[in-house]
Amino acid sequence: MKPYKIGYTTGVFDLFHVGHLNILKRAKEQCEYLIVGVSTDELVEQYKNKRPVIPHSERMEIVGGIKHVDIVVPQTNRDKFSAWEKLKFNVMFVGDDWKGDPLFNEVEKDFCKVGVDIVYFPYTKGVSSSELKQKIKYKEKVIG
Repeated sequence: MKPYKIGYTTGVFDLFHVGHLNILKRAKEQCEYLIVGVSTDELVEQYKNKRPVIPHSERMEIVGGIKHVDIVVPQTNRDKFSAWEKLKFNVMFVGDDWKGDPLFNEVEKDFCKVGVDIVYFPYTKGVSSSELKQKIKYKEKVIG
């Protein structure tokens, strides 16, 4: 028996890599049903000031094709409590790089009131979409 019934996690999932896979795998190990919110292009532009390399529809398809994921939903805003109101998950999984961030300090308080846990997973060191983009740019300069 897994500790949670319905789990939720979110991300951009641009340039899908092993760090993304790790969080999805670890999340599914702890819940019966895993819902994954994939940030829309507009949302990413709003808070990161850059557009994802892979379009939202394709990122939704990629994440939906991962065996650990039960359903994929668009993430149109960063309001985790409104996501809970719609999806009624009992745990949210987050990379530990967000622990202590003002956004998640507030989310923790709100979730505590409704009995939703937040589980922070260790960040996969040495891999991120931003790092992949930098490596690609570097190789283009060296080769091209």
